[in-house]
Amino acid sequence: SLPAVELRAGMHRIEAMAALTHAQRALGLMHRREMADHQGMLFVFEQAQVQCFWMKNTYLPLTIAFVADDGTIVNLADMQPHSLESHCSTRPVRYALEMNRGWFARRGIAAGFTLSGGPFGR
Repeated sequence: SLPAVELRAGMHRIEAMAALTHAQRALGLMHRREMADHQGMLFVFEQAQVQCFWMKNTYLPLTIAFVADDGTIVNLADMQPHSLESHCSTRPVRYALEMNRGWFARRGIAAGFTLSGGPFGR
């Protein structure tokens, strides 16, 4: 049971589980079989650096948004279940938000869009 944080992507509400510790980030969404459309996981790191993710033991197809301190999406990547392929931020970031694959695209959200709520204020 991780702490929840409410984020907004324009008019869209996101209920994100916050992975704050190394152990929470390492486990991520592994072993989950389903996740509601408005839910996701926000990974919070201690310092900005290039962050990379893979999908070992993860059953859900996901899209990851790498997010700057001000809430701006730096880049997005679609990730395949169980893949060991690395998906990395294009520049140093402290945040990454995983949502069901296609969530951002279906809402017209791309790199440069700014999230609000939680650590991003507003």
